[in-house]
Amino acid sequence: MIRRLLLLAADAALLPLALWMSFWLRLGLDEPWSEQWLQSGPWMVAALWVFGLPLLLFTGQYKGLTRYVGSRSLYQLAGRTAVLTLALLAVGELLRLPLPPRSCWILFWVLATAMAGALRFSLRDVFFKFSNRNTQASAQRVVIYGAGAAGVQLAASLRHSGTHRLVAFVDDDPFLWGRSIGSIEIKSANQLPALSQRFDQVLLAIPSIQKAERRRIVDSVQTLGCSILEVPSIDALTSGRASIDALHPIAIEDLLGRDQAAPDPQLLGRAFAGKVVCVTGAGGSIGSELCRQIVQLQPAALLMLERSEPALYAIDQELSNRGLDAVKLRPVLGSASDQALVRELFAREQVQVVVHAAAYKHVPLVEANPLAGIANNVFSTRVICQTAAALGLERVLLISTDKAVRPTNVMGASKRLAELVVQGAAQTSETTSFSMVRFGNVLGSSGSVVPLFTKQIGAGGPITLTHPEIVRYFMTIPEATQLVLQAAGMATGGEVFVLDMGEPVRIHDLAQQMVKLSGLQLKDEANPDGDIEIKCTGLRPGEKLYEELLIDAHAQPTAHPLICCAQENSWPAAQLELLLDQLQQIVQQQDLAAVLDLLKQLVPEWQQGAEVSTSAKLLPFPVVPSRSTAQAG
Repeated sequence: MIRRLLLLAADAALLPLALWMSFWLRLGLDEPWSEQWLQSGPWMVAALWVFGLPLLLFTGQYKGLTRYVGSRSLYQLAGRTAVLTLALLAVGELLRLPLPPRSCWILFWVLATAMAGALRFSLRDVFFKFSNRNTQASAQRVVIYGAGAAGVQLAASLRHSGTHRLVAFVDDDPFLWGRSIGSIEIKSANQLPALSQRFDQVLLAIPSIQKAERRRIVDSVQTLGCSILEVPSIDALTSGRASIDALHPIAIEDLLGRDQAAPDPQLLGRAFAGKVVCVTGAGGSIGSELCRQIVQLQPAALLMLERSEPALYAIDQELSNRGLDAVKLRPVLGSASDQALVRELFAREQVQVVVHAAAYKHVPLVEANPLAGIANNVFSTRVICQTAAALGLERVLLISTDKAVRPTNVMGASKRLAELVVQGAAQTSETTSFSMVRFGNVLGSSGSVVPLFTKQIGAGGPITLTHPEIVRYFMTIPEATQLVLQAAGMATGGEVFVLDMGEPVRIHDLAQQMVKLSGLQLKDEANPDGDIEIKCTGLRPGEKLYEELLIDAHAQPTAHPLICCAQENSWPAAQLELLLDQLQQIVQQQDLAAVLDLLKQLVPEWQQGAEVSTSAKLLPFPVVPSRSTAQAG
């Protein structure tokens, strides 16, 4: 209230002053008290106090916070002073009072707006200076990389917060170099090294930046030894999930891989729109993202089959809170290996499409528990395929892995056998399309090294790496899922779809980059006083230095540039079924040696390690072309 009264009193003095100056400028600087002023001035001043100030008061002139005055406030002020000027003119005309020349009215409007606006902007700066006087000494010195709209908004937010002191803008556009924003000069990236002693941090304010460009900027900033933060993405800003000043460290996921390709809407909707879809393993990292993207394709219903109660609860709550009334959501707690459950569920809900993502995928855990891994990965796939064929479902899509290609561990061998199960089902089914999608590591999944390295860095290290030369493909979970759904739209039966994973990444380089992104220094021989050390522990049982995506190195292009169709052979369906019956029986008997022997025969390309050696002979591996191979030939 006191602030409003002070502003009201200031306007009560400024408005008559602006009126007098309009006369003075119009009628001559040598006649400050002209006869015209003496005739018109008194009644106009009185009218300003009696009518003008209440007009400003009731139009909201004094409601705004002075410390946040900006250009919009100035425009509103100009509108109110224009109304005030017209009101004065109307009073004079109605009461037939002496009026000044017409140009005086224009001068009064301009002067009243300028003087009242100058007062408010001056008060804003005074309030800002005094409110931040205690934080300016400790304010972090920053450079904003990006002089676009996001950079300007960020600068305004930081200015009001008082926690950062902006040293300069940096932009890659030569047209902007040497110019300024709010008295802060815009410089080129080449000038950053010369400025490095004047700032502590770089704030990346380009929300729509491409990954390659982000990598280049991060690399150049890290050579200066300072940390870098970035503003939220365009999606986060436009959806309201984050504000422009919600700065966060750059995630390693934003530097690896490539920019996501635009999806083909026809391929996306072809397999799922209007269908009753079931996703197995719906609570996992891949399964949950499949659910998120499938519901956007408007299926008739989405059944989420998951054996982990917390995981199922999490994805069910997330999707239920989206308000997707057109899609029926059904969380199903249970295992895809439970044949009675799967058959009753598919029949009762009239399922049309199944995406089978349920699997044990942690190599060391499955290597230590091979029977559980085989039982889950192989026999859940068999249950899904047998039930789908018996009920005449439209399609089944298996989510596979690059570790199934010439596997060196039980997990990879079990996933390769799951692929063979799907290929065998495709040979005999006349109504159901059976296919699979094979891809490599995805960033942020439960089996990815990224969460592990993040946890180790947070604990102060060391980062444990199995081998300094190990390399892996990486793709973000949303991109991999989007490509999987498009591959489903192309499937006719028997195909092995392989995703283009981009360029492989050296895991040692990944660990180094994550340390730098955390604002810490790598501890090694060159820098013994660093923060985080990388220790190599040796390859784990069954682990490869590199992964492959093709067995026979033959693939055909498809309608999507990042999806190809492999031509791989499989067992004859009848012979495979007999061997699977035998495998299931000895798994139930918990005979590990016999299980591994038979697994080696079913997957002869399995490069079995010494720790799971077998003495049995290999069965012959008949060549049975997949349906897609036969069609291609």
